[in-house]
Amino acid sequence: MPAMRFSTFRRAGAALFLAALAPLASLAANSIIDDAKARCLIGEQTDGYLGVVAGRSPNAEVRREMRDVNQQRKNAYTRLAERNGVTVEVTAALTAEKLISQAAPGHCVRRADGSWTEIR
Repeated sequence: MPAMRFSTFRRAGAALFLAALAPLASLAANSIIDDAKARCLIGEQTDGYLGVVAGRSPNAEVRREMRDVNQQRKNAYTRLAERNGVTVEVTAALTAEKLISQAAPGHCVRRADGSWTEIR
């Protein structure tokens, strides 16, 4: 019986943790980023950060916005990781899974193997 309670507790904890990740998705919500993602200049990566799609050359404004969003994400991941007793990398990876699964058709995402693919 104690194992079942622990398992239930772990599932509930995981659900709460994933719910806490939801606000992080909004860190990418700006028109410059949205436009660049729609044109596959930049995309979500499995490490939880935005990256430049291979072979693409976003302009300086897009690169600046991407750096700003990535810094905001890093700060948010750090706070969330500290609150939940996990690493920043775990927090970022869980968020990446969510962001990649929600990527719109036409957006590019970077897979774990490093390849970029367009969502259909």
